[in-house]
Amino acid sequence: MADATTIDLYEVTMAVSYLREGMSGPATFSLFVRDLPPERGFLVAAGLESALDHLSGLCFGPEDVDAFASALHRSPRDLQSLLGLEFTGDVRAVPEGRIVLAGEPLLEVTAPLPMAQLAETYVLNQLSHQTTLASKAARCVLAAAGHPVVDFSLRRAHGTQSGFQAARLGTLVGFAGTSNVAAATTVGIPAVGTMAHSFVEAFATEEGAFRAFARSHPGPVTLLVDTYDTEEGVQVAARVLRDLDRGAGSAVRLDSGDLGALAVRARAILDRVGMPEVRIIASGGLDEYAVDDLVRSGAPIDTYAVGTRVGVSADAPFLDSAYKMVEYDGRPVMKLSSAKVTAPGPKQVFRRPGYADVIGLADEQPPDDGKPLLETVMRGGRRTSDRPTLDECRTRFTADLRELPPTARRIREPDAPHATVSAKLSALTARIRRRIEQKTSAPAAQPPDAERTASAPHRSLPT
Repeated sequence: MADATTIDLYEVTMAVSYLREGMSGPATFSLFVRDLPPERGFLVAAGLESALDHLSGLCFGPEDVDAFASALHRSPRDLQSLLGLEFTGDVRAVPEGRIVLAGEPLLEVTAPLPMAQLAETYVLNQLSHQTTLASKAARCVLAAAGHPVVDFSLRRAHGTQSGFQAARLGTLVGFAGTSNVAAATTVGIPAVGTMAHSFVEAFATEEGAFRAFARSHPGPVTLLVDTYDTEEGVQVAARVLRDLDRGAGSAVRLDSGDLGALAVRARAILDRVGMPEVRIIASGGLDEYAVDDLVRSGAPIDTYAVGTRVGVSADAPFLDSAYKMVEYDGRPVMKLSSAKVTAPGPKQVFRRPGYADVIGLADEQPPDDGKPLLETVMRGGRRTSDRPTLDECRTRFTADLRELPPTARRIREPDAPHATVSAKLSALTARIRRRIEQKTSAPAAQPPDAERTASAPHRSLPT
């Protein structure tokens, strides 16, 4: 069962007020990213499966009500209206692995207003965080230009759950493996690992460390060669691997210094002693920018291990995402806050060739060459189909990436495609704006009206 107390308090205070006022009509909330972070030409939708797991088990019991009452310094009797509430709504969403653009809904929730509001915190958290990580990892795959990339991020991820997600999402976008054993065994990801400098330091000599490691692990091994002098370490590793006839499939790992120059020297040493089959793995502070530089320089690196900077998406650690109400009880609603305008009504994204996407209303027909991105993934609080496999998600990503314009795939200064708005959505936006402006400009006081929270100018994109 989902932890119902993993929630912002204001979701609870609003839900209590809605219930007191008898406002339990169906509400639709839309989750989207207003603008892409700098140096991003696209996003990879992720986090949906975690969100659906949460919603499918979301129910408010006595312990949850007691916790909310304690946080509000009120009696549990005052919050009894929350007791027994469960998520029975519908969810339409972009499946994990699909590429999305700014302004496009990743997910829309339709449920009785109190529950649609109570769903916000967890859903927004999971989609925002995991989309951030998946998008960063995807750029590493692009930068590696066909070389394998593996995940080493767990030790410095923002918590073990985030580390697990980073490993899964890296594999979703094409990583070859992870050092995270929990992710490897749970999700079915190839596990990879070498040794730390402490292992080498624990032995009297570097050669003694390498031989001991090889004795303990039959088959191919990877030896960390830069604990002391890197070139000497490569020579020692080559001697050990040759003596034990363990070159095939084995590798040396470079973890510090000028990785490009050291890789050139390591390759020369290995080739000179007749071990061209021994691979070179690079790690140590790598992200898509460093990998791109190394690949472009022609560095003879076979595999890139990325860790901290990718596992926390260091250059763009958050998304300007939002979860906003767009319809209540059949009435489109909008918001008119400076720089945070929203567009009304449940929506659909129609993908057209070349990423000439169109954001339209959910009930309108797609353009002749457009295909809808959002699918109904939950109905009545239950999934509409089995959880997709990681392979299925990766297939979606690979297909979308193949069609993405080259300018959007650039690692530096990408040019992101921009979605446009359908004529019907533009017309609805203008009509609701006029209605709201008439209400808010009226001189006489009026009773509270949910519609007065919603207004938006006509823009090329809902933001």
